[in-house]
Amino acid sequence: MVTSKVTRTRRFTQLDSVWPAGLSRRLGAMLYDGFLVTAIWIAVTVVHLAFFRFVLGQQADEIGTTSFDIWSLRLMLVFFVTLFFVYSWRRGGMTLGMQAWRLRVQTNDGHAITLKQSLIRCVTAWLSLAAFGIGYWWVLFDRERRSWPDIASNTQTVVLPKK
Repeated sequence: MVTSKVTRTRRFTQLDSVWPAGLSRRLGAMLYDGFLVTAIWIAVTVVHLAFFRFVLGQQADEIGTTSFDIWSLRLMLVFFVTLFFVYSWRRGGMTLGMQAWRLRVQTNDGHAITLKQSLIRCVTAWLSLAAFGIGYWWVLFDRERRSWPDIASNTQTVVLPKK
């Protein structure tokens, strides 16, 4: 007999008193999170530069001149920002910027999102931004106020009531 292990994610509370997030709240949270992303990028860049300078012994004026230097930094920047968002969404359904704007990402039935959904959201978010933000402006046209990351990952971004 084969048994399958079903992993259930945590179910959130206040499900009856939330509503779909509009564009202005999402942009506000994105602005706040943009400051955090900038701080992460600065920290990662400092560590990357220190590694190349002090561990690999490159001269200061040589760092960033090879494609390996450039692409390793780019990959690290994307990796650590993705890690930040995935960790935040999986832990409590929100980043620090989303907390400030009382937003939460959840499954359509009110559970914490899965790792797969988090990764899909991240990839779709990058694509949405690369397309001049159209993936987020989509909220204005969708009846359920869903962005491309919401649609692609089968999740929803909701506004939490004031306490």
